[in-house]
Amino acid sequence: MASMFTCCFGCCGEGGSGHIPLKEMPTVQLDTHHMGVWGVGVATQKVNLNQVPLGRDTNSLVLRHDGSVYHNNEEKNRLPANSLPQEGDVIGITYDHVEMNLYLNGKHMHCPASGIRGTVYPVVYVDDSAILDCQFSDFYHTAPQGFEKILFEQQIF
Repeated sequence: MASMFTCCFGCCGEGGSGHIPLKEMPTVQLDTHHMGVWGVGVATQKVNLNQVPLGRDTNSLVLRHDGSVYHNNEEKNRLPANSLPQEGDVIGITYDHVEMNLYLNGKHMHCPASGIRGTVYPVVYVDDSAILDCQFSDFYHTAPQGFEKILFEQQIF
C-alpha cells in the first residue's frame, strides 16, 4: 500500500506558503474557510515560494483557487465549472509520482494532471486573506484505495 503523511497545519493571510518532504503516494485534504487566492499541489525544492501563483514553471504542479491546474505556465486541466471549491468545501489531492488527482468533498473530479519531474513535496500557498486548514492524516473523507497518510523520510545514522 502507498503511504501518505499527516501534518495538520493552517495557512492563512497574505502571501504564505509551505512544503514538507514526502515519501510514497500522498493524500492531502484542505478545508476552505475564507476564499481568497490559494493553491495546493506538489513542487520540487527549486520552486520559488515567494512568487504566487505557483504553476508558472517546471517546479510546481498546482490546483489554483479558480479551479485551474497549472504546470510550466500551462493549464493542464480544470475542475468542472459546477465543481469550483466554495467556502467550507474539502479538497482532496493524491499524487502517485506521475499524476495528481483532485477530489471535492470526497468525490473524484476526474481531472488528472501530470508533467512535474523529480522529487516533489506538498505545497500550499495563500494570499488575499485566504484561510485553508490542511490535513495530512485523520482525513475528513476516506482516502482513495492505495493511498494513506504521508510518511516523513528519516535518516538513521
